[in-house]
Amino acid sequence: MAQKRIIAGLDVGTTKICATIAELSRDGILEVIGIGTSPSLGLRKGVVVDIDQTVRTILEAASKAERMAGVQIDTAFVGIAGSHINSVNSRGVVAVTGSEKEIKGSDIIRVVEAAQFINIPQDRHVIHVLPREFIVDGCRGIKDPLGMSGTRLEVETHIVTGLITSVQNLVKSVQKSGIHITEDNVVLEPLAASEAVLSDDERELGVVLIDIGGGTTDVAIFQNGNIAYTAVLPVGGDHVTNDIAVGLRCPVLKAEELKIKKGCALAELVDESEMVEVVNASGKNSYEISRNYLCEIIEPRMHEIFSLVKKEISKSGFDGLLPAGVVLTGGASLMEGNLDLASEVLNTPTRLGTPEGIHGLMDFMGENMYRFQNDSNNLSTAAFATAAGLLRYGANHLYLPEGVDNEENLIYNFFGRLRGWFKEFF
Repeated sequence: MAQKRIIAGLDVGTTKICATIAELSRDGILEVIGIGTSPSLGLRKGVVVDIDQTVRTILEAASKAERMAGVQIDTAFVGIAGSHINSVNSRGVVAVTGSEKEIKGSDIIRVVEAAQFINIPQDRHVIHVLPREFIVDGCRGIKDPLGMSGTRLEVETHIVTGLITSVQNLVKSVQKSGIHITEDNVVLEPLAASEAVLSDDERELGVVLIDIGGGTTDVAIFQNGNIAYTAVLPVGGDHVTNDIAVGLRCPVLKAEELKIKKGCALAELVDESEMVEVVNASGKNSYEISRNYLCEIIEPRMHEIFSLVKKEISKSGFDGLLPAGVVLTGGASLMEGNLDLASEVLNTPTRLGTPEGIHGLMDFMGENMYRFQNDSNNLSTAAFATAAGLLRYGANHLYLPEGVDNEENLIYNFFGRLRGWFKEFF
């Protein structure tokens, strides 16, 4: 019988906290065995603002997942987002060592280290160092130079950083809940989501991933198979809810319910004769408005989000170079009309991104799943893209297949060594 390993993911979002547990077989197959969710308290725009409340909600979500799976979460991969996230591209160059001029794992580590000689403020923590491509003696587009012959090795990297205090507060909240993690377990949320919803062809051609959460909208651009640009916008689905609450003078919880059940990002798609019931601020009386009016409140905010994304694409320098178009994911992406509005504003094909390649995911959605009228189960799992992606990220970056020799082991683990090098250097 194949040996299995437990991997856990923890999506600490502004709207919900989701804990997932999966079994990873030695042949690389992931099967979800537990999911737990809880309403998120103690976070604002993806950043921890109350550690005690955050700890309580993490404990609630983790306990539900543990009871379902019948195992305890010892450690987990934890998603991070927030407007404090920054990224930059950098290049490193080294000479290949050894008389045979064959590129070894140590050469790859040295060249990625060389790409880190950039000015990073002391209040920032390096979350990821992601090689985009390697260049051997001027030959570009190399994904794995191990074993190749050459005299000059270069690398293009994408470096993601976050405020030290924000990263530490997230880590501290998770540790206080009884889950043992370090800063090395923290994963950028759009990077995690991409592991679950993007195809290899999309990454190769060039694609924009837009993860619309409660407090933030995460943007990640992929080209030539690797991540090339990331940004986090401080606006998300909660802003739509607040607009509805203010515009209709109703409680926030009722505004959220209206958004989920009756919301549409394009008012022109809604029948003007359709009416919806609104509860007033006191919660005692109700009145009716046209659904079209509700959607006229929603549309400007969603248009703003996609317009901000468009500015980020232009800022990245990849405008017009992304033939695979846009993939929307995240809980707020499920609103009717989002795909049409995104296509209109961004002028590119748009699809909804749902987790794939993880067995058993649908079997455990049930009451944990956001329920949207007229939406299929498959559609609704877009709200769990980051949670599912954290499991896939863990499988891809932690799991070491059988038969890997010492030289290859350097490549599997050089990200961890780089993080250690950074801590010593800075």
